[in-house]
Amino acid sequence: MDKTILLIMILSLVSKLIGFARDLTLSYFYGASSVSDAFIISMTVPSVIFSFVGAGISSGYIPIYSGIVKRYVHSQGCRFTNSLINLLFILATVIAGVVLLLTRPIVLLFASGFEGETLNMAVEFTKITVFSVYFTGLIYLFNSYLQVSGNYTVPALIGLPLNIITIVAIILSFYLNKYLLPAGKVIAAMTQALIAYTFMHRAGFRYRPELRIRDQQVREMIWLAFPVILGTSADQINILVDKTIASAISTGGISALEYAQRLILFVGDLFIYSVSTVLFPMISRLAAGNDIDGLKKAAIKAVNGINLLVLPVSVGSVVVARPIVWLLFGRGAFDEAAAAMTTDALMYYSIGMFATGIREVLVKVFFSLHDTKKPVLYSAVSMAINMILNLILSRFMGIGGLALASSISAMICTVLLMMSLRKKLSGFDIRIIYVSFFKTLHASLVMGLATLLVYLLMSHIGYFTLALFASITVGAVVYPIFLYLMNAADFKEYVLVLRYKFKGPVCRR
Repeated sequence: MDKTILLIMILSLVSKLIGFARDLTLSYFYGASSVSDAFIISMTVPSVIFSFVGAGISSGYIPIYSGIVKRYVHSQGCRFTNSLINLLFILATVIAGVVLLLTRPIVLLFASGFEGETLNMAVEFTKITVFSVYFTGLIYLFNSYLQVSGNYTVPALIGLPLNIITIVAIILSFYLNKYLLPAGKVIAAMTQALIAYTFMHRAGFRYRPELRIRDQQVREMIWLAFPVILGTSADQINILVDKTIASAISTGGISALEYAQRLILFVGDLFIYSVSTVLFPMISRLAAGNDIDGLKKAAIKAVNGINLLVLPVSVGSVVVARPIVWLLFGRGAFDEAAAAMTTDALMYYSIGMFATGIREVLVKVFFSLHDTKKPVLYSAVSMAINMILNLILSRFMGIGGLALASSISAMICTVLLMMSLRKKLSGFDIRIIYVSFFKTLHASLVMGLATLLVYLLMSHIGYFTLALFASITVGAVVYPIFLYLMNAADFKEYVLVLRYKFKGPVCRR
C-alpha cells in the first residue's frame, strides 16, 4: 500500500502543479473581479448540483462491484457498470433541462449578491457549463472502475487535460471572447471522460446501451448511494452558503474563497486523495472477506498517515499564509484587496485541513462496511453548525469567518465519526490515533515556530521570496527531527520502509 500511495502522490503532484498554473492564470488575467466571480459560479452550479450524485455513486460502486466480482464473474460487473452509465446519462439530461429552464433563479441561489452585468454574465456562462454534467458523473464512475481494477495512474492524472484545456481557454478568452471560459470547461470535462473510458476499454470493459434498473445490484447501489448523496449534498450546501454570503461581503469575495480553497485542495488532493484512493478498494475487499482486524489496522494506519502528512502543512500554511499568497498570485490584476481576502481565507481553512483528511478516511471505512447512515447524520450536523457559524463569524471576520466556520464544523464531524467508529468496531484502538496525533501536533508546532522565526529574520532585511523558501526548508528539516526525538512510531516505520527501499533490509534489535 505504501508504494502505491507514494506513486499516486507523485502523479497527483504533477497534476496539481498544472492545476496551480490554471489558478495562477485566472488570477493573472482576471484577478478577483466580476468576471472571475461569474466564471467560478458558472462552474460551481453544475458541480454542486451533480457532484453529490457522482460522489454517492462512486462511493457505493466500489464495495458493490467488489462483492459482485467476488461472488460472480467479471461480465456481471460490466453489466452492472453499464446500467449505472445509462442511469447517469438520464439523470444528467434531467438536471441540464432544469438548469436551462431556471438558470437565473439558480444562479441567484448560489450568489445572491450578484446583480447587473455580473449576474447576466454568470447566467450566460452557466447555460454553457451545465452541459459538463454529462461528463462529470461519468468521470466519477470511470475512475472508480479503474481504481477497483488496480489502475491508480489514470485517475491520479485525469486532472491534467482539465487543467491544460482550461488554461488555454482562460488565455484565449482574455484576448478573443470571454465566452471561451465556460466553453473550455465543457471541452475539458468531455476530454477527461473520453480518456478514462479509453483505459476502461483496454481493461476489458465494453459499453452496452442497457439499463437493468431492477437488478438486485443496481437497487442495492441506489439504496447505498442515496444516504451518501444526502451526506455529500450537505457539504455542497455548505459551499453554496459560503459563496452566497461571500458574494454579499465584497466584489471578488467568491474568487478569494476559491483561490484559498484551491491552495487547500492542492495539499488535500496530494496527500488525502492519495491515501483514500488506495485505502477504499483495499478496505472494501477486506470488508467483503470479513477481515475486520485487517480493516481496523488499515484504517488506523491511514489516519495516522494523514496526520503525519497534513498537520505540518496546516501549521505551515497558517504561519506563512500571506507570503505564499503573494508569491503565487501577486501579479497582474491580483491586487492588495484580493491578497488580503485570500490570505484570511487560507489561514482559517488551514486550521481544519487535518480534520477534513481524517474525515475522508473514516467515511470510506463506514462506506466499505455498507453503513452510510452515520456519515449522513454527522454531515447534516456539520452542515447546521457551519451555517450558524457562517452567519455569526462573517459579521466580525468577513471572508475569514466563512473559512473558520468550515474548519470548526469539519473538526466536530470528524470527532463524531471517530467516536461512532469506535463503538461500531470493537477493538478499534483509538488511543493509538490520539498518541500519534499529539506527537505529530507537537512536532508541527515546533516546526511552525522555527519557520516563523526564520521568515521574520530574513524578511526584515528585505529578502522576502528567499525568506519564504528558507523558512520552508528549515521547517522541513526541523519537523522530522522532532518526530524522531519524540519516538513517533508511525514516522519511524516510514523511515524503515525508505531505508529498505534504498539500502536493503534493516535489522532491528
